[in-house]
Amino acid sequence: MTELGQAARPSRWQRVLNLAWPGRPTRWRDLPGRLQPTMMTVLRLTAAAVVSYLLTLALTDGVVDLTGPLTALLVVQASAFSTLKMGVVRVGAVLSGVLVAILLSSWIGLTWWSLGAAIAASLLLGKALRLGDQALETPISAMLILGVTNHDVAAEVRVLTTLIGAGVGVAFNLIYPPAMPTRPAGRALLRVADAAAASLDTAGHALEAGPVTREQVEHWLDRVRTAGRRVADANDLIARLRDSRRLNPRALGTADVAPVLATGLDTLEHCLLAIRSLFVVLLTEIPMTEEREDPYGEELRSAFAVVLHDVGDCLRAFGSLVVAEAEQREEETEAALAESLDILRETQAILTELIMVDARDNTSSWLLRGSTLAAVEQVLTQLNLENRARIRQSWKEEQSRRPLAQLPSAIQNVLPHPDRPYLRGLDSARPRRGTQRDDSRAAPKSTAD
Repeated sequence: MTELGQAARPSRWQRVLNLAWPGRPTRWRDLPGRLQPTMMTVLRLTAAAVVSYLLTLALTDGVVDLTGPLTALLVVQASAFSTLKMGVVRVGAVLSGVLVAILLSSWIGLTWWSLGAAIAASLLLGKALRLGDQALETPISAMLILGVTNHDVAAEVRVLTTLIGAGVGVAFNLIYPPAMPTRPAGRALLRVADAAAASLDTAGHALEAGPVTREQVEHWLDRVRTAGRRVADANDLIARLRDSRRLNPRALGTADVAPVLATGLDTLEHCLLAIRSLFVVLLTEIPMTEEREDPYGEELRSAFAVVLHDVGDCLRAFGSLVVAEAEQREEETEAALAESLDILRETQAILTELIMVDARDNTSSWLLRGSTLAAVEQVLTQLNLENRARIRQSWKEEQSRRPLAQLPSAIQNVLPHPDRPYLRGLDSARPRRGTQRDDSRAAPKSTAD
């Protein structure tokens, strides 16, 4: 399969793509799946505005007023990425701004002071209605309405078209609710695992090449900090996934995978802390002089590099396992993680033996070597398969006790898919893309920010 960006040295257009779309897919076959959520959002917004316009034509006479389509657009957009409660709050903010703009444009028209009055009144109304952080959407909606209001249209017609637009927007969100961000949350977790593994791969390659400098170790720490920022992004997506299930028809009869992803992300975060501690100790032990000193020796340094690469492989395999658990196909990836952990234990044993032999002759860097073994042991503890199996079993038992956890197939088939733009009954006719190979390649081994 053709890769996006196969060459070792990216071409000019690839650098432009990396700048314009930092998280772009690495394979052509993944491109439709990544673009699908955006295209569905565009379709929802466009369809809502067009339907509202057609209803306005059918229910009103005279000059066509675009207040209805704009209101529908604002209402659908306001709740496209929100929980039901927040969606209602944002719809209230939009409608408040629309009504303020309609009243002012009917009596005064658009002037510099009417614009200021609209903004001030909208903000005060948002405060009175306790719209919180969404209060800013009230003056924004008011200004948009002021810009498109036709003064030849009667005030009562504008109110009617506003209600038409609001009704169409709410109906769209009820009939075709926004998809739950299950796959984006899984991809975010894979990016965390890959970012953590990439920092280890970078360190391993540097150790294989020769003694390292403080500048190189500081770069490794920067990579770990980047992975930490991705943890925050993944946390936000998992929180959105958890909130999006509330009173959402797409969540009926489906498992709540947010706890699985959250526990997996927590494990990766603990592994990142161990990796960061190791690099901090390494940075402390490297002298401030420009000369490269080798506290390990070539043989020990090479063994250390192999261990770091193996830890990176384990982190990637663990990320794939967590996503597979969310998709209830963990059997496909659990064996891969078990194999990676076995390899890591073997290389850890070799590294431990080399450290113990060398420690008799060189006691000056005992802290560095002990920290290396402690970091590897911490990662092994976090990635323990038995602990993960207990967490998974506890989650499955909790899901089985949930109300409406299982629905008759007749009802399941007519419900919308949790995160795809078709009914669940059509899912069985589509080929499954979730394979171990796909998961392992979903996040490339070396990623740059």
